[in-house]
Amino acid sequence: MLLLRDTPEGLEVLMTRRSATASFAPGAYVFPGGRIEASDAAAQSVATRRPGQSDQQLAQSVAAVRECFEELGVLLARHADGRPVGAGEMAAMDRSSNSAIALADQCTARGLLLATDQVYTLAHWITDRDLPKRFDVPFLVARMPEGQEPSADESEQFEPCWVRPADALARHKAGGFFMIFPTLRTLERLAAYPTVESVLDACARRPGGEGPLWTSCPRAGLLQGKEARYMEHESPYGELALVCPDGQIVHELGWQSETPVALLKNVRRLTAANSGVMTGPGTNSYIVGDAATGYIVIDPGPNDAAHLKRLHQATGGDIRQIVCTHSHADHSPGAAPLQALCTSKPPILGLASLQTARPASHFVPERALQDGERLQLKDDQGAMHTLRAIHTPGHAANHLCLVLEEDGLLFSGDHVLNGSTTVVDPPDGNMNAYLASLDKLDAACAEGDIRFILPAHGHVLGEARAAIAHLKAHRLKREAKIAAAMRQLPQGTPEDWLPIAYDDVPVRMWPVAARSLAAHVERIRQLETR
Repeated sequence: MLLLRDTPEGLEVLMTRRSATASFAPGAYVFPGGRIEASDAAAQSVATRRPGQSDQQLAQSVAAVRECFEELGVLLARHADGRPVGAGEMAAMDRSSNSAIALADQCTARGLLLATDQVYTLAHWITDRDLPKRFDVPFLVARMPEGQEPSADESEQFEPCWVRPADALARHKAGGFFMIFPTLRTLERLAAYPTVESVLDACARRPGGEGPLWTSCPRAGLLQGKEARYMEHESPYGELALVCPDGQIVHELGWQSETPVALLKNVRRLTAANSGVMTGPGTNSYIVGDAATGYIVIDPGPNDAAHLKRLHQATGGDIRQIVCTHSHADHSPGAAPLQALCTSKPPILGLASLQTARPASHFVPERALQDGERLQLKDDQGAMHTLRAIHTPGHAANHLCLVLEEDGLLFSGDHVLNGSTTVVDPPDGNMNAYLASLDKLDAACAEGDIRFILPAHGHVLGEARAAIAHLKAHRLKREAKIAAAMRQLPQGTPEDWLPIAYDDVPVRMWPVAARSLAAHVERIRQLETR
């Protein structure tokens, strides 16, 4: 239970320190809480309930109220006429967990009702898969009752303290306020709310009805050799779900360009050393196949001799095809020099750039891939790796994606990225085509039960259809801001609309954002003339 109060300095939350001998998170600063007990069922007779509060929420709220009473001497209750619980009444009540008189009986004797109608669900945490002791826990939230002061039970909880979320996070970072991952992430989100009312309002008015504002079962990997945990909305989460589905902490997430990273037995990623504003950590070249079938290289990247040499070494030179998702300078220039390294001279496949492409993005494959065409690698035992091409113009007129059918993976090129939004740069880029291609990819994911997206920049994305839906919603939301800016300044220019429509984007990125703005403006004007 997160008990909150407002202060002149901002919202504060009540935290306590766990016993140093606790079996889970000893010595950690936490929120009070515990498990649902059999006796809690009786306490529902003195519980209050708001419309929309489910049976489960009520049961959880009763348990949370009881735990706060036992551990901290804080009772969320009131008289039937709304009067608060008096100090004398609180002093006369037995808060010990082994009390012979149940909380429900004590409340009945004093005419008190539990204020469970004022308790809301904030979050739902499921403990990480790698931990030996796991929990499935709702995090509830309520306003601290006026006139009460917390007092620790000195057995399970110690040192109750009020703290602003940002201050707790800073103290943890400084090493003096130890907290575990769910506590940290909850405080990070709580720090965005200015008042108690804003938190409770967000919970009460959650889209889709009452329930947790977020649900998470974190995953852990290694970052520069050290354990790091991530929630579902964070960039590395999907990659950890693909590579370590059972929660093993073995996968290194730090970017390096020296050796390929195994994602599956038959899929490896080698990232070019061309990191930058437009390329993120670098261009991902993917190696599909195995020693028995030979390999297909997707997006050989820039003409970087060291990167191409590493691709050649990783495949033993047995490259059967080279595929470019599109013609941009960080994707296709490496194709011809990589081919030259191979004695078999594998064909270079893709789509030719159009006249609308910039000069640096000129590309002509040796053979054009047809929409829906399949490329197959097969060993002597009949094992097969099948890549199916999907034409996806939008980011570039000659963009295509690839589906690895046996494994349900989508290689998205620059159409879907992780950690950034792709640029749609007219005239070669087209926003109508881009959005239509997103719909086409969503349909392909639904048909092929595709869960993971392997982008040309960034980590693997999980929950492919949700990622595509989020991306489309983001695009349309941005378009709405651009349209509003155009209405606000009807005689304005794109330079005038940019600061209004991209006010949430760093100014240093505006020159890049201006390209996509132009694509949205083109689409808006087309829609207006229909």
